Amino acid sequence: MDSQINASYLPVNFLDNPANVKAYITLITGGVSSGDYSEYNLAAHVGDDLVAVSQNRAKLIDDLSLPSEPVWLDQVHSNKAVYVDDGLSLKLSENHRIQADASITGSRGVVCTVLTADCLPVFFCNQSGTEVAVAHAGWRGLHAGIISNTLSNMKSSADTILVSLGPAIGPDVFEVGDEVRQAFVDKDELNALAFIETSKDQYLCDIYRLARNELKTAGVKQVTGGGFCTYSEHKRFYSYRRNRVTGRMASLIWLD
Repeated sequence: MDSQINASYLPVNFLDNPANVKAYITLITGGVSSGDYSEYNLAAHVGDDLVAVSQNRAKLIDDLSLPSEPVWLDQVHSNKAVYVDDGLSLKLSENHRIQADASITGSRGVVCTVLTADCLPVFFCNQSGTEVAVAHAGWRGLHAGIISNTLSNMKSSADTILVSLGPAIGPDVFEVGDEVRQAFVDKDELNALAFIETSKDQYLCDIYRLARNELKTAGVKQVTGGGFCTYSEHKRFYSYRRNRVTGRMASLIWLD
Protein backbone atom coordinates (compact mmCIF):
# COMPACT_ATOMS: atom_id res chain seq x y z
CA MET A 1 0.00 0.00 0.00
CA ASP A 2 1.26 3.48 -0.84
CA SER A 3 1.12 6.36 1.64
CA GLN A 4 -2.10 7.79 0.18
CA ILE A 5 -3.93 4.50 0.68
CA ASN A 6 -2.41 4.04 4.15
CA ALA A 7 -4.13 7.29 5.16
CA SER A 8 -7.54 5.79 4.37
CA TYR A 9 -7.26 2.15 5.52
CA LEU A 10 -6.24 0.14 8.54
CA PRO A 11 -5.15 -3.44 7.77
CA VAL A 12 -6.66 -6.16 9.98
CA ASN A 13 -4.27 -8.70 11.43
CA PHE A 14 -5.01 -12.09 12.93
CA LEU A 15 -2.62 -14.01 15.19
CA ASP A 16 -1.80 -16.28 12.24
CA ASN A 17 -2.80 -14.61 8.97
CA PRO A 18 -3.82 -17.00 6.15
CA ALA A 19 -2.19 -15.56 3.03
CA ASN A 20 -5.39 -15.43 0.98
CA VAL A 21 -7.52 -13.63 3.60
CA LYS A 22 -7.74 -9.87 3.06
CA ALA A 23 -9.29 -7.55 5.64
CA TYR A 24 -9.35 -3.77 6.10
CA ILE A 25 -11.08 -1.03 8.06
CA THR A 26 -11.62 2.35 6.43
CA LEU A 27 -10.58 5.54 8.23
CA ILE A 28 -12.21 8.97 7.94
CA THR A 29 -9.67 10.54 5.56
CA GLY A 30 -9.34 10.47 1.80
CA GLY A 31 -12.95 10.67 0.63
CA VAL A 32 -15.12 13.40 -0.90
CA SER A 33 -17.87 13.79 1.72
CA SER A 34 -18.06 17.17 3.43
CA GLY A 35 -19.47 18.82 6.54
CA ASP A 36 -20.48 16.42 9.31
CA TYR A 37 -19.57 13.44 7.09
CA SER A 38 -16.06 14.56 6.21
CA GLU A 39 -14.36 12.83 4.49
CA TYR A 40 -14.68 9.12 3.81
CA ASN A 41 -18.24 8.15 4.73
CA LEU A 42 -19.35 4.82 3.22
CA ALA A 43 -22.93 4.78 4.57
CA ALA A 44 -25.91 5.71 2.41
CA HIS A 45 -28.42 5.86 5.31
CA VAL A 46 -27.00 8.65 7.49
CA GLY A 47 -28.04 11.75 5.52
CA ASP A 48 -24.88 12.29 3.50
CA ASP A 49 -25.05 13.34 -0.16
CA LEU A 50 -25.59 10.08 -2.06
CA VAL A 51 -23.38 11.20 -4.94
CA ALA A 52 -20.51 11.62 -2.48
CA VAL A 53 -21.23 8.20 -0.92
CA SER A 54 -21.23 6.63 -4.38
CA GLN A 55 -17.88 8.24 -5.18
CA ASN A 56 -16.44 7.06 -1.87
CA ARG A 57 -17.64 3.51 -2.55
CA ALA A 58 -16.08 3.61 -6.01
CA LYS A 59 -12.79 4.74 -4.43
CA LEU A 60 -13.03 1.87 -1.95
CA ILE A 61 -13.38 -0.71 -4.72
CA ASP A 62 -10.54 0.85 -6.72
CA ASP A 63 -8.09 1.41 -3.84
CA LEU A 64 -8.38 -2.10 -2.43
CA SER A 65 -8.82 -3.79 -5.84
CA LEU A 66 -11.94 -5.45 -4.48
CA PRO A 67 -13.07 -8.48 -6.48
CA SER A 68 -16.75 -7.45 -6.24
CA GLU A 69 -19.12 -4.87 -4.79
CA PRO A 70 -19.10 -5.14 -0.98
CA VAL A 71 -22.09 -6.90 0.58
CA TRP A 72 -23.90 -3.93 2.16
CA LEU A 73 -26.27 -5.18 4.87
CA ASP A 74 -29.31 -3.48 6.39
CA GLN A 75 -27.95 -3.50 9.94
CA VAL A 76 -30.49 -3.44 12.78
CA HIS A 77 -28.48 -4.38 15.92
CA SER A 78 -29.76 -7.96 15.65
CA ASN A 79 -28.13 -11.36 16.12
CA LYS A 80 -28.78 -12.43 12.53
CA ALA A 81 -25.85 -13.72 10.47
CA VAL A 82 -26.30 -14.50 6.77
CA TYR A 83 -24.22 -16.90 4.68
CA VAL A 84 -23.38 -15.29 1.35
CA ASP A 85 -22.48 -17.27 -1.76
CA ASP A 86 -21.77 -15.89 -5.23
CA GLY A 87 -25.45 -15.79 -6.22
CA LEU A 88 -26.68 -14.00 -3.12
CA SER A 89 -23.74 -11.59 -3.32
CA LEU A 90 -24.85 -10.54 -6.81
CA LYS A 91 -28.43 -9.94 -5.65
CA LEU A 92 -27.27 -7.91 -2.64
CA SER A 93 -24.93 -5.83 -4.78
CA GLU A 94 -27.96 -4.83 -6.87
CA ASN A 95 -29.41 -3.05 -3.79
CA HIS A 96 -31.58 -5.97 -2.61
CA ARG A 97 -30.17 -5.62 0.88
CA ILE A 98 -30.94 -8.12 3.60
CA GLN A 99 -31.50 -7.33 7.27
CA ALA A 100 -28.58 -8.85 9.17
CA ASP A 101 -25.64 -7.80 11.31
CA ALA A 102 -23.05 -10.28 10.10
CA SER A 103 -22.15 -11.94 6.83
CA ILE A 104 -20.17 -15.11 6.23
CA THR A 105 -18.73 -16.64 3.08
CA GLY A 106 -16.67 -19.56 1.86
CA SER A 107 -16.68 -18.25 -1.71
CA ARG A 108 -13.70 -16.44 -3.19
CA GLY A 109 -14.38 -12.86 -4.22
CA VAL A 110 -17.37 -12.19 -1.93
CA VAL A 111 -16.60 -9.10 0.19
CA CYS A 112 -18.28 -9.37 3.60
CA THR A 113 -18.85 -5.88 5.00
CA VAL A 114 -20.30 -4.04 8.00
CA LEU A 115 -20.52 -0.33 8.81
CA THR A 116 -19.69 1.08 12.24
CA ALA A 117 -19.13 4.29 14.21
CA ASP A 118 -18.55 3.13 17.83
CA CYS A 119 -20.00 -0.39 17.55
CA LEU A 120 -17.46 -3.20 17.42
CA PRO A 121 -16.56 -4.86 14.10
CA VAL A 122 -15.54 -8.47 14.70
CA PHE A 123 -13.53 -10.26 11.99
CA PHE A 124 -13.46 -14.05 11.67
CA CYS A 125 -11.47 -16.46 9.49
CA ASN A 126 -10.56 -20.11 9.76
CA GLN A 127 -6.96 -21.26 9.98
CA SER A 128 -6.99 -22.78 6.51
CA GLY A 129 -8.22 -19.57 4.86
CA THR A 130 -11.37 -21.08 3.35
CA GLU A 131 -14.04 -19.20 5.31
CA VAL A 132 -14.39 -15.61 6.58
CA ALA A 133 -16.98 -13.44 8.29
CA VAL A 134 -17.47 -10.00 9.82
CA ALA A 135 -20.03 -8.94 12.43
CA HIS A 136 -21.44 -5.61 13.62
CA ALA A 137 -21.48 -5.88 17.42
CA GLY A 138 -22.83 -2.95 19.38
CA TRP A 139 -23.93 -3.66 22.93
CA ARG A 140 -27.41 -4.65 21.76
CA GLY A 141 -26.06 -7.07 19.20
CA LEU A 142 -23.52 -8.46 21.65
CA HIS A 143 -26.22 -9.09 24.23
CA ALA A 144 -28.46 -10.67 21.59
CA GLY A 145 -25.66 -13.07 20.61
CA ILE A 146 -24.38 -11.81 17.26
CA ILE A 147 -20.94 -13.32 17.92
CA SER A 148 -22.29 -16.75 18.89
CA ASN A 149 -24.72 -16.77 15.96
CA THR A 150 -21.97 -15.86 13.52
CA LEU A 151 -19.85 -18.72 14.83
CA SER A 152 -22.74 -21.18 14.74
CA ASN A 153 -23.49 -20.27 11.11
CA MET A 154 -19.89 -20.81 10.05
CA LYS A 155 -18.99 -24.24 8.74
CA SER A 156 -15.65 -24.23 10.58
CA SER A 157 -15.44 -25.33 14.21
CA ALA A 158 -14.82 -22.60 16.79
CA ASP A 159 -11.41 -23.97 17.80
CA THR A 160 -10.13 -23.45 14.22
CA ILE A 161 -11.36 -19.85 13.95
CA LEU A 162 -9.15 -16.78 14.30
CA VAL A 163 -10.75 -13.51 15.43
CA SER A 164 -9.61 -9.90 15.26
CA LEU A 165 -11.44 -7.09 17.05
CA GLY A 166 -11.67 -3.80 15.15
CA PRO A 167 -12.06 -0.22 16.43
CA ALA A 168 -14.93 0.50 18.83
CA ILE A 169 -15.70 3.00 21.55
CA GLY A 170 -13.17 2.52 24.34
CA PRO A 171 -13.72 1.40 27.94
CA ASP A 172 -12.63 4.76 29.37
CA VAL A 173 -15.51 6.68 27.76
CA PHE A 174 -18.34 4.22 27.01
CA GLU A 175 -20.80 4.91 29.81
CA VAL A 176 -24.02 2.91 30.17
CA GLY A 177 -26.83 2.58 32.67
CA ASP A 178 -27.35 -0.15 35.23
CA GLU A 179 -29.97 -1.85 33.06
CA VAL A 180 -27.29 -2.57 30.43
CA ARG A 181 -24.83 -3.87 33.01
CA GLN A 182 -27.46 -6.06 34.65
CA ALA A 183 -28.56 -7.52 31.32
CA PHE A 184 -25.00 -8.68 30.58
CA VAL A 185 -24.39 -9.97 34.10
CA ASP A 186 -27.64 -11.96 33.92
CA LYS A 187 -26.36 -13.48 30.68
CA ASP A 188 -22.92 -14.38 32.09
CA GLU A 189 -21.53 -13.55 35.53
CA LEU A 190 -18.06 -13.07 33.98
CA ASN A 191 -19.40 -9.97 32.27
CA ALA A 192 -19.46 -8.14 35.61
CA LEU A 193 -15.71 -7.60 35.13
CA ALA A 194 -16.42 -5.51 32.01
CA PHE A 195 -18.13 -2.75 34.03
CA ILE A 196 -16.74 -0.09 36.38
CA GLU A 197 -19.16 2.02 38.40
CA THR A 198 -18.72 5.78 37.94
CA SER A 199 -21.79 7.03 39.83
CA LYS A 200 -25.11 5.68 41.00
CA ASP A 201 -26.53 3.42 38.25
CA GLN A 202 -23.85 4.50 35.74
CA TYR A 203 -20.96 2.32 34.56
CA LEU A 204 -18.04 2.41 32.15
CA CYS A 205 -18.39 -0.56 29.80
CA ASP A 206 -15.55 -2.48 28.13
CA ILE A 207 -17.13 -3.72 24.90
CA TYR A 208 -13.90 -5.51 23.97
CA ARG A 209 -14.01 -7.56 27.17
CA LEU A 210 -17.65 -8.48 26.58
CA ALA A 211 -16.72 -9.75 23.11
CA ARG A 212 -13.71 -11.69 24.41
CA ASN A 213 -15.87 -13.31 27.10
CA GLU A 214 -18.36 -14.56 24.54
CA LEU A 215 -15.64 -15.76 22.18
CA LYS A 216 -13.94 -17.69 24.98
CA THR A 217 -17.23 -19.29 26.04
CA ALA A 218 -17.86 -20.27 22.41
CA GLY A 219 -14.50 -22.02 22.17
CA VAL A 220 -12.49 -19.50 20.14
CA LYS A 221 -8.87 -19.62 21.32
CA GLN A 222 -7.07 -17.09 19.11
CA VAL A 223 -8.25 -13.49 19.47
CA THR A 224 -6.31 -10.33 18.67
CA GLY A 225 -7.07 -6.65 18.09
CA GLY A 226 -8.94 -4.20 20.27
CA GLY A 227 -7.30 -1.30 22.07
CA PHE A 228 -8.82 1.40 19.87
CA CYS A 229 -11.25 4.15 20.87
CA THR A 230 -13.43 5.56 18.12
CA TYR A 231 -14.72 8.29 20.45
CA SER A 232 -11.28 9.59 21.44
CA GLU A 233 -9.36 9.04 18.19
CA HIS A 234 -11.25 11.74 16.28
CA LYS A 235 -8.67 12.07 13.50
CA ARG A 236 -9.04 8.42 12.51
CA PHE A 237 -12.57 7.23 13.28
CA TYR A 238 -16.20 8.32 13.12
CA SER A 239 -18.07 8.21 16.43
CA TYR A 240 -21.84 8.38 16.78
CA ARG A 241 -21.59 9.10 20.49
CA ARG A 242 -19.15 11.97 19.86
CA ASN A 243 -21.03 13.45 16.88
CA ARG A 244 -24.60 12.22 16.46
CA VAL A 245 -24.63 13.28 12.82
CA THR A 246 -21.62 11.53 11.34
CA GLY A 247 -20.35 9.03 8.79
CA ARG A 248 -19.56 5.34 9.07
CA MET A 249 -16.39 3.30 8.58
CA ALA A 250 -16.52 0.09 6.57
CA SER A 251 -14.99 -3.18 7.81
CA LEU A 252 -14.33 -5.60 4.97
CA ILE A 253 -13.02 -9.16 4.69
CA TRP A 254 -12.77 -11.50 1.70
CA LEU A 255 -11.00 -14.55 0.30
CA ASP A 256 -8.53 -13.54 -2.41
